[in-house]
Amino acid sequence: MNVLLAYPRNPDTFWSFRHVLPFVSKKSAFPPLGLLTVAAMLPASWELRLVDLNVRPLADADLQWADYVFLSGMIVHKASAHEIAARCAALGKPVVAGGPLFTTGYREFPEIGHFVLGEAEDLIGELVADMERGAVKPLYQRASWPDVRGVPVPRWELVDLRDYVTMPVQFSRGCPFSCEFCDIVVMNGRVPRTKAPAQVVAELEALQRRGWRDMVFIVDDNFIGNRKRARELLRELIAWRTRRCTNIGFLTEASVNLADDAELCELMVSAGFRKVFLGIETPAAESLEECNKRQNRKRDLADSVRTLQAAGLEVMGGFIVGFDSDPRDIFRRQLEFIQRSGVVTAMVGLLNALPQTALYQRLAREGRLLVESLGNNTDAALNFVTRLEPEFLISGYRELMRSLYEPVNYYRRIRTFLAAYRPRGPGARLSGGDVKAFLKSLWVLGVRERGRLAYWRLFWSTLLARPRKFRAAMELSILGHHFRRVSRAL
Repeated sequence: MNVLLAYPRNPDTFWSFRHVLPFVSKKSAFPPLGLLTVAAMLPASWELRLVDLNVRPLADADLQWADYVFLSGMIVHKASAHEIAARCAALGKPVVAGGPLFTTGYREFPEIGHFVLGEAEDLIGELVADMERGAVKPLYQRASWPDVRGVPVPRWELVDLRDYVTMPVQFSRGCPFSCEFCDIVVMNGRVPRTKAPAQVVAELEALQRRGWRDMVFIVDDNFIGNRKRARELLRELIAWRTRRCTNIGFLTEASVNLADDAELCELMVSAGFRKVFLGIETPAAESLEECNKRQNRKRDLADSVRTLQAAGLEVMGGFIVGFDSDPRDIFRRQLEFIQRSGVVTAMVGLLNALPQTALYQRLAREGRLLVESLGNNTDAALNFVTRLEPEFLISGYRELMRSLYEPVNYYRRIRTFLAAYRPRGPGARLSGGDVKAFLKSLWVLGVRERGRLAYWRLFWSTLLARPRKFRAAMELSILGHHFRRVSRAL
């Protein structure tokens, strides 16, 4: 059996890092972990190819070779997924589609004949048997949440690791919180399910054997959803890093209440975690109440950010505007909060109602839905009837994004972060790609770009006064180039 695994093209979004990739001579930020994991569940006798359209084009020869095409993606990949499905249909190649895009939106793909909805572990055996006897059903849907302790090591050999900036590894699925706008509980449930620490270490060992020495993204919905299990993993990672003498570092996503647990922060930093993404959402207490973001309420969010920065973690933040409860000065308040707290990587999006979320269901009951979400929260578009005027929201959002990434504000935010940040340990390995990126930045950011004076002010002040933080300053400067390009295109 010949199976082609296809991953759609990323649009130009906040998280595509498209404008940073040339600095580091890479083709994409992350490989498609879902497809690589599914590949590991298929029979060893089957012939597999993986084509990531962010790395190379999908050729007709790839499609003609395949008996089946496995297609995955997220909501943001909708347009590219339609293109791939159309090409498969034209060549008479059957498509089996799965992943977040199809789990909540498969009805939008009438050109595709077969779907796997939800997590695949408990369904793959039935699907494989049906494929081998040529009787694949239209729909495969899980009846319960699978045990992730049985998930195999991804088939890393199907991709060239050198094409990517960061490797993804998953420890847990699910989140204990129920934020109204979030689709995590729809797809992965409210009770976090975790792998055994030995499983995660085995995946890291497999990456190391293939030559990986750089950052690893623990792609959990909420890394600290089960704190007991997270602690067990962190202690195992500390022992593994000591045993292997490796400087592999980690980044992940967590809830803001991480700041309340000093021991957990200490373990994360000791295990090599350097960055954490938090869903901060908004400084408006009434909007946090509206969206049921209970873990963010009744706390000083800026103080929580500073606590994590002082512990040795760079805080990346997600922010949302467009809640029904947002005051008219929300754009000013968001800008002031982000600048004051030193959240350098601030992903701000217009609120969108994602399929099957509690927000989507509420707005449907209220008759306020307009169109399906594009899955790109940095797209200046609304998919429901808002309380504030649409024109006011869209224009305010565009101005907020441009203000955030305007060079003077952006470099000032880096300095605010560096003042609070307390880096720990030996730091990440300096690769040849890092040196090339730094040299390119001297020209692009220090000579060609409009913000070059602010860049050089940061460069020299950090090098002379905070040399241990110089690398972080330069990495963030390069990322700012991408964010500015995205914000200016809104």
